[in-house]
Amino acid sequence: MTETVNKHLLENISIILKKSLSADATLTDLRAKEKAVFKTVFTKDAGFNCSANTFQPYVEEVADEYLTWQKNQNEQLLISIVNKIDQLFKVLNNFEKSHSS
Repeated sequence: MTETVNKHLLENISIILKKSLSADATLTDLRAKEKAVFKTVFTKDAGFNCSANTFQPYVEEVADEYLTWQKNQNEQLLISIVNKIDQLFKVLNNFEKSHSS
């Protein structure tokens, strides 16, 4: 089971990484046009430790936690990772829909 969970986590992190690169490029363009003036992608109560106005730091946080989870298999950490991945997917998908060409 751990191998399956590991595989799914890695696949999902890979997907959100690709989506975040595209979204951050769009954000750069929107900021140049002064259309993206928010300070953070997620609010403080979203469960992330970082605070940023791009997606990459959030993906990095998830990836770092994934590496830690691989070493210790902590169930609470796994739950946190899954919740963060879910939030990233929702926000990235909504962002993609609202800013696609």
